[in-house]
Amino acid sequence: MTMLSIRNLEAGYGSLKVLRGLSLEVPRGRVVALLGGNGAGKTTTMNAIAGLLPAAGGEIRFEDRELRGLPSHRVFARGIALVAQGRALFAEMTVRENLELGALAARSRPDIVALTEDVFRRFPRLRERVEQRAASLSGGEQQMLATGRALMSRPSLLLLDEPTTGLAPIIVSELGRIIRELNAGGLTILLVEQNVRMALQVADEVYVMRNGEIVLHGAAAELQNSDEMFSSYLG
Repeated sequence: MTMLSIRNLEAGYGSLKVLRGLSLEVPRGRVVALLGGNGAGKTTTMNAIAGLLPAAGGEIRFEDRELRGLPSHRVFARGIALVAQGRALFAEMTVRENLELGALAARSRPDIVALTEDVFRRFPRLRERVEQRAASLSGGEQQMLATGRALMSRPSLLLLDEPTTGLAPIIVSELGRIIRELNAGGLTILLVEQNVRMALQVADEVYVMRNGEIVLHGAAAELQNSDEMFSSYLG
């Protein structure tokens, strides 16, 4: 069953048209990777889904309800959480404070405590650094915090935009394990990633973008050694 359906999406910045009739689907309970070179339109797609960038045309349907035109806070309230490229943490706030901001939808203090404990279970290093400022964390720890903050909202769909950028291979492997674990627990994930190897390992399906359009779509297992995948990605 499809959770997110995008049809003929057009979006850009001022007179610059980035997305040119983009269409894709994210089935419930799956990990879908969106790949492509720099400037392909991947982050633009994520921002349009999250309501951070107005779409000029097309449809964005989530749980069979239209999202296009909704502001970001209403998209968030529908159950979509974005871990933005660059992490977008509140640098001078502590780990605990950043996490609590992610739980704005929690109804009570016990909910926040339980959500925080779940994040600490997944990311034990955050428990060790709970009173440290976000700015003092390593790059890998900041990515863990950004992901944990998104999980505090109990999303139905998690959008991960370039989560492994600038991280050491051991941290990349750890994030891949966590993505698989989250998905095994029932979370649907749309992943934008430059690390093709990691994306193919964690994803069920893959879309490849070039110049604002989808040029290839298939099962990740089938595309791992595909010449078509290689040529589509490099253009």
